[in-house]
Amino acid sequence: MTNTPSTEERVWAVLSHLSAVAPGVGLLLPVLGWSEQRRKSNYASFQCLQALGYQTLGYTIWLLSYLVLMIIFLVVWVAAVSIVEAGGGDGKSLMGPGMIAVILVIFLGGLFLFFACPVIGAVSCAMGRDFRYPVMGDRLAQYLGYGIKMTDEPVWLIEDHEDRWVSAMGHISVIIALWGLLAPISAWVLQGKRYTFLLFQSVQTVVFQVLVNGLYMGAGMIYMSGFVIFLALTGFESEQPTTTGMIGLVALGLSMLVMMLILLIMPLLHILGQWAGYRVLKGDNYQYPLIGRVVKRWLDKRTPVEPAES
Repeated sequence: MTNTPSTEERVWAVLSHLSAVAPGVGLLLPVLGWSEQRRKSNYASFQCLQALGYQTLGYTIWLLSYLVLMIIFLVVWVAAVSIVEAGGGDGKSLMGPGMIAVILVIFLGGLFLFFACPVIGAVSCAMGRDFRYPVMGDRLAQYLGYGIKMTDEPVWLIEDHEDRWVSAMGHISVIIALWGLLAPISAWVLQGKRYTFLLFQSVQTVVFQVLVNGLYMGAGMIYMSGFVIFLALTGFESEQPTTTGMIGLVALGLSMLVMMLILLIMPLLHILGQWAGYRVLKGDNYQYPLIGRVVKRWLDKRTPVEPAES
């Protein structure tokens, strides 16, 4: 970028980066800024798309990193406890104030790093600088064709790659419970009428995420229903088992079993969303099993193809 960005460009860039401090809710601003500045400012469009990627792809990597660290910590801790107890010591003493402090430092340190990057990005953009997130920024710039030397005619970002990036981030945002819907919905509403590919990907993503969130809520409702039935039939009034008490206990057990089965499916659905985003970035017009076909038929009915003139 050779030209100094205008105030409007910097405002959109700053707001898009800062929206990351409101996880989930902040997904709306980058898509809105990109839609508003598309074919007006490469600088603002790139910064908005970069901020969208950080809030979806970056959040996914951050969350997975935490899970990996937790698994490593548990394995190391269990091994250390086993070694100490095998030597005749007290393994429980390992979980003292020092260990708790280490866990807090790792957790809070990760949160600080996650929120520090977009704040630094916002400050840099406010000063008119061309901010890039580590690793992702340069790769995204290359993918979008950002930074190409300007000629007499404007060289815009690669249109198809813009649509693919926004669509992919919509798929990946499934990992953000409920609020992840903001990415595909805003893309659908703001740009869906102009771009068929983005429309299809956004609509099927909305349907997919509604299904995923519905399963989350359904799991909670099933468990609560079983718990309410258990309380209604037992009431904790008698210590002796009764027929109604056993029925209540069975209802509670079944509700917990169904809830656990649903929760075990959820990681697979999240992986499917990540896979869909990856395939879209690789150039595929990805379709979710069943959902994709249903959405395609619905869209075809809404926009019928006119017969060619003879």
